[in-house]
Amino acid sequence: MKEFLEVYEQNQDKIEFFIQESLKNIGNINIYEKNNFAKVFDIFPSLELVYIVDKTTKNQISPNIYKNKTDDNAKNRDRSHLITKLEFKENNIAFSTPYISSATRSNCVTVTIKENDKIIFLDFKIDILLERLNLIELHKPFHSATKLFYMLAGFSMIALSTFIILYSLYDFIIFVLFQDGIELEIIFKPIIALTLGIAIFDLAKTILEQEVFFKSYSKNSRVETKMITKFLITIIIALSIEALIVVFKIAINDYDKMVNALYLITGISLILIALAIFIKLTKNKV
Repeated sequence: MKEFLEVYEQNQDKIEFFIQESLKNIGNINIYEKNNFAKVFDIFPSLELVYIVDKTTKNQISPNIYKNKTDDNAKNRDRSHLITKLEFKENNIAFSTPYISSATRSNCVTVTIKENDKIIFLDFKIDILLERLNLIELHKPFHSATKLFYMLAGFSMIALSTFIILYSLYDFIIFVLFQDGIELEIIFKPIIALTLGIAIFDLAKTILEQEVFFKSYSKNSRVETKMITKFLITIIIALSIEALIVVFKIAINDYDKMVNALYLITGISLILIALAIFIKLTKNKV
């Protein structure tokens, strides 16, 4: 919803001009009432609902007319609360702000037209309207397939991260209970596994949020930057812990191989510097 609103608000003047000119080209809307506005629905694929209100009584005098059905339940309802919020232009057309329709449960914008003694309400579905104007890319069959794939991958990653965490805890508890003595490495290994589990879970959560539960239809560089940054920070923490273990092991057993630990720490430092440059560049771009 937020994404659609942002795109709509950025292009509101163009969208309203397009709808206004298109309505002007087809003439009086009232003449299409006898066929339940079938031609109007054909012209505007984004149109999802039409109903008529009496100008004098402010009561709805028509059923809710959809593309393939009608609903008489809304007939004779008082619509004065809607009309008082409208600001009609010189051509007797008014545009509402985007909202969630109580009739269709979708994000829509209402175009209201005064014709003779009637006021005609036309509800346009925002996502389809933006797609028709090439303001967003929306291909439902393709996105349904990718949504299923991301859902499978996301939940699989969550299951894998859960297994890593549980197995690391199980392995640590078994070693403490049934092995004699304890080494520093045994303590750090579960910490590394837990850190990697968190990284995998966080990545899965971001994928599910952005591609499944709150599907994004346009690129959002801020979200992508945040996801990459969080994931790399978690990996850097895990590598740093591993480097610390290597330093301890070499210092105790093979002091002459300390240069290998230096190589590992240098590599981690380079990753950290690259991440800092990445954050700096993306921040300046935003």
